[in-house]
This record gives sequence, structure tokens and C-alpha cells, in this order.
Amino acid sequence: MTEDELAWQVASAMRAQEGSHAGAGLTLQAARAGYARVALATTPEMLNGHGTLHGGAIFTLADTAFAYACNSRNEAAVASQVSIVFLSPGRAGETLLAEAKEVSREGRSGVYQVTVTGEDGRVVAAFQGLSRFLGRPVLAL
Repeated sequence: MTEDELAWQVASAMRAQEGSHAGAGLTLQAARAGYARVALATTPEMLNGHGTLHGGAIFTLADTAFAYACNSRNEAAVASQVSIVFLSPGRAGETLLAEAKEVSREGRSGVYQVTVTGEDGRVVAAFQGLSRFLGRPVLAL
């Protein structure tokens, strides 16, 4: 199995284990070693009191892509610190994309950058995550 095939298998297995609420509207589009792309089909139920997409929905999308990217080599990892900057409002009815890329891995830590974009290409949010590797695999192969 190639690294990229393993990454897809890990992300697919993690996706299958997520609760229905956490994964609502999310679709895994791509997974490779150190990389993941996840889409969110937004709905009116995801809007906040200002009529724009709730920040929690955007965060969940970015965090999910981060999780798939940092676990992609079948080394279990969890978030130890994350930050997000909301730059443009998400809109009901559009599909947002979160693209997570590994920036660095050293020892038991990894740094990942996630960019969330709207259908028109605008940047909706910039997310950075620091992962901590747990010393065990995600999947028993």
C-alpha cells in the first residue's frame, strides 16, 4: 500500500467513526500523506444570528481536515493547540472547502495549515493546528 492509499484508508476509517452531528454535511474529498481536503455543504440551519455561517461550523470543517492530515501516516495524533482567523462570512447554500497541509513534523509534534475557501475562491478562514502524536497507530494493519 502506498503512503497516499494509507492516508485515504485512515481518513475514511476516522470519518466512519465520527458521530452524526460532528460530521453533518462533511465530505472527504482527498487524503494523502500530510494532506487532506474536506468539503462542507452548508444549510440554513448552520447560520448564526447575523445570517452568516456559524463560526463553529467553519471551525469543525477546518478541524476535521486538520485531523485527517495529521493522522494520515497512521500515527495517532490529537490537537494540542489550534487557532483560527475568520476572514469572510460563509453563506448558506454554498460548499466550503478546507485544505489541510503539513508544514512541519518534528519528534512528537506536527504543524498544519488549513485554508477554508468559498465557492468563489475567497478565503473564509485561516486555521493553524499543532498536533501531538500518541505513539500508536490509528489502524491496526
